[in-house]
Amino acid sequence: MAASSQSPQFTNRLAKEKSPYLLQHQHNPVDWMPWGAEAFERAKKENNPIFLSIGYSTCHWCHVMAHESFEDAATAQYMNEHFVCIKVDREERPDVDKVYMTFVQATTGGGGWPMSVWLTPDLKPFLGGTYFPPQDRGGRPSFRNILARIADGWKSDRDGIVKHGDEVARQLNEAAASTESNAEQPGRASLYGGLGQLVKRFDDEHGGFGSSPKFPQPSIINFLLRMSVRRGLGATPETEETDRARARKMALFTLEKMAAGGMHDHIGGGFHRYSVDTYWHIPHFEKMLYDQAQLARAYADAFQLTHDRRWEKIARDVLDYVLRDMTDKDGGFYSAEDADSLLAHGKPSHGEGAFYIWTQAEIESLLGEGAALFKKFYGVEADGNAPVGSDPMHEFTGRNTLIQRLKVGDAAKEFKKSEAEIEASLAASRAKLFAVRAARPKPHLDDKIIVAWNGLMVSALSRAARVLDEPRYLAAAQRSAKFIRENLWRDGALIRSFRHGPSGIAAFADDYAALIAGLLDLYEADFDTVWLQWAVELQVKMDALFLDKEHGGYFQTAPGASDILFRTKEDYDGAEPAPGSLAAANLLRLAQITDSKELRERAEKTIASAADQLARLPSAMTQMLCAVDASLAKPRQIVIAGKRDAADTKALLHEVHAAFSPNQIVLFADGGAHQQWLGTKLEFFRAVTTVDGKAAAYVCENFTCQAPVTDPAKLRELLAH
Repeated sequence: MAASSQSPQFTNRLAKEKSPYLLQHQHNPVDWMPWGAEAFERAKKENNPIFLSIGYSTCHWCHVMAHESFEDAATAQYMNEHFVCIKVDREERPDVDKVYMTFVQATTGGGGWPMSVWLTPDLKPFLGGTYFPPQDRGGRPSFRNILARIADGWKSDRDGIVKHGDEVARQLNEAAASTESNAEQPGRASLYGGLGQLVKRFDDEHGGFGSSPKFPQPSIINFLLRMSVRRGLGATPETEETDRARARKMALFTLEKMAAGGMHDHIGGGFHRYSVDTYWHIPHFEKMLYDQAQLARAYADAFQLTHDRRWEKIARDVLDYVLRDMTDKDGGFYSAEDADSLLAHGKPSHGEGAFYIWTQAEIESLLGEGAALFKKFYGVEADGNAPVGSDPMHEFTGRNTLIQRLKVGDAAKEFKKSEAEIEASLAASRAKLFAVRAARPKPHLDDKIIVAWNGLMVSALSRAARVLDEPRYLAAAQRSAKFIRENLWRDGALIRSFRHGPSGIAAFADDYAALIAGLLDLYEADFDTVWLQWAVELQVKMDALFLDKEHGGYFQTAPGASDILFRTKEDYDGAEPAPGSLAAANLLRLAQITDSKELRERAEKTIASAADQLARLPSAMTQMLCAVDASLAKPRQIVIAGKRDAADTKALLHEVHAAFSPNQIVLFADGGAHQQWLGTKLEFFRAVTTVDGKAAAYVCENFTCQAPVTDPAKLRELLAH
């Protein structure tokens, strides 16, 4: 959304906010107010209903509704006369978003952004939806008509609407109230129930699960990769090998199809948010940090499992994009890049995907002799390559979203070149297009730094640093963790986000859970116990603020918030993993590191809190299923004793990092302060030492270690069992 060179005609209260999304609306003629006491008091004083609009800065349909309605003077005047209008950035306030999304989904059967909800002055919802067009269209009523109907209803039957809002709030609060689970403790049946549901939903032609729109769903990939190496606890001994093979095929085939698809940015790296079609071809073009983090980790795990360099290439593609385009100079990672951008510098016209798409004429002009191969390889067509039904607004007519149509080997045969020549030609062509694309108007960057998403990125970079042996990724993970500690850790508690300084919003459960997971992964990459100590401290704080002590699991918000109707728990591992799912795994890992029965029990109670959902629809909580899998495994620690940068230590670590073994943790004994701190938690760890001056590896289960080995080949044998 381009800023005008002229002085704005209107400025509302959002001008004082830090959120890029709120600032995008600061010059709307709508008298927007931020979520807070001033707006609530005004609604009560004027006795007007609240119109609540929730979105985020890189949301395509949020922009569309803003252009069509919120920038229209007549519509804005009507809104100002009859409503108190509030804007919320869902990324700043996921708690507000969750409450009203629960209402919208319950009453309409769907949800999304922009989210449009009408509330009583007491914040109780009585009507909601998502995008509304300026005129009746596609079965959707016009926004102006909806506004008029609500205003008339409020005038003629205010008491009835308030009573309805009270009843809605009561039902929502009742539904959100935690109760004792009736299902059995999740276990092996949950794992294979989830696998069976995914088998039924799997698209064996295009990869992924279900039909359009298709989302990457990395938590499903995480679960399937785990199931592909699971041994000894199959659904039945006869089907165990088949189950492993199914899980492996679904995970790797989906990763392959996503990487080949138009959802993958073949020129600049990274992945767009999701595909509007079943082919992974035409995406919504925004790029979210949480997707990059989770997908980079999934591809790194796939490489560790298979040692297939294709997966390493994609993991690096994603991480290098983030380090280049989404990294703050001080080490934090930005939230997102927009779907929309200007069509040309200095002109107001903009379009979705404008930065990323190409005409055939552009390709031919820029690539010369390399154009024929490039066009065939990436599906470039004269009339554009959007599949039928994928472009209902005709935004991509005559334009191409690159999608890999050939394998390198097939291209080599067709063009009578070696595979190396094909790859070199394609790389050169991509570099030319990258340079040209860099001169186009760039999409808006949401430079807000969110703790939860940075935690996911720290995990991805730390895992990739180990698996790919890449020091750049470790350094980036360390810088992000230090940035959060220095800027968003105040008085023993986290702050949600940073933009031109810390926000005034306390962190939520997902911030704590994702950061703890990131710190545990970071420790296993650099073996600095400062990360473990901070993770333990964060877990204590998370439990104090969010733990449901009676029923287990974690609320998203701390108690006592006056602007939230009810506290929610997330029971779905969607675009981001649920806080409880991450927390269960974190607690299990911390229990292994500190030999804490209390943490182990808390993990099991957290898993038990999801028992009803895991009994009914386990495939909706695949990240929690990862925790279930970990809870069933014997605690296994690999302890390396030696000097951190010595060649013999690195050789042993190389063997540990070469095998995909998701239920083990790696500890390091340096004979110094780091070992001393861990020795206060693990009795056996105090005696771990090198053997005859050589780096040694100890393979331990249930805190009992086998004899140490110094030979990498012998360690490889031990790890295989």
